[in-house]
Amino acid sequence: MRLFECGTLVPGCDWHTRANDDAEIVRRVVEHMRSAHGETVIRENMVDNIKARIRNEATAA
Repeated sequence: MRLFECGTLVPGCDWHTRANDDAEIVRRVVEHMRSAHGETVIRENMVDNIKARIRNEATAA
């Protein structure tokens, strides 16, 4: 499972999302950036910043 935590991009935001593939996470994050943070244009460098912050979720042992 892959994980994105918005606070790594927007300090103070505690929103996060999980999905099996990065493309779905990017889609969800772009939607969140528009609705929660008022972003109207999502530039390629923003997508790159999102992708750079997606990580594998630590699994409980």
